[in-house]
Amino acid sequence: MDDSDYQPVEQVELQTAKKVPFWQTLPGEVLQTLILAVILYFAIDSVFERVMVQNISMQPTLYEGNLIVVNKLAYKLGELHTGDIVIFHNPNFLEEDYIKRLIGTPGDVISVSGGVVSVNGTELNEPYISDQPNYEDTWTVPADSIFVLGDNRNSSSDSHSWGFVPIEDLVGKALIVYWPPQAVKVLSHPDFGPAVN
Repeated sequence: MDDSDYQPVEQVELQTAKKVPFWQTLPGEVLQTLILAVILYFAIDSVFERVMVQNISMQPTLYEGNLIVVNKLAYKLGELHTGDIVIFHNPNFLEEDYIKRLIGTPGDVISVSGGVVSVNGTELNEPYISDQPNYEDTWTVPADSIFVLGDNRNSSSDSHSWGFVPIEDLVGKALIVYWPPQAVKVLSHPDFGPAVN
C-alpha cells in the first residue's frame, strides 16, 4: 500500500464560540434597565415629592384627595415669590406638612382690612380665593420667615391665626395636580398686581 491509496482528509477548522459579555445578553440588559430605573427613581425623588391634599383650606384651588407634585429644590436654588403655593412643615406639629399660598416674604408688611389683603400697601387681586377674609390685622414678616394664607380664607389655619413659617421649614413649591384625572392642572403662581375695583 503506497501513499496513493490514502485519500486526503479535509481538515476542519474548529471554530470556538465567541463569548458574549454578560451586559449584552438579555438578562444583562434587563438588569441594566432595572438599575437605571432605580437611579432615575431616586434622582427624581430627590427633586420632586408627591403630596396628597388632606383638608379644605386651599379650596377652590385644591380639594381634599388631590395629588400634587412638589419641586423640593425651588427655594434651595431659586427665590421666594409671592403667590406661590408652598408646602411646609407644620410649625406646631413638625411631622405634618401644610399647603398654603405664600403671601408675604421677609420684610413685607401684610395687612388684612375690609376683606382685602395688602402687601406693603398694595392691595392684592386674588380671584382664586373662596371668600374675602372676615378678619383684620397687620403683620410684619421677620427676616427668616414667610407669611402664608389658605385660599379658603375663613376656613384655614394659617399665618393669620398662628404666625409665621420659618424659611427652613419650607419643603417646596407645588407645581401640578396630577390626580384625579378630572382635576389635572398646572398650579398658577401669579404675580400679584393691584386689586381690580
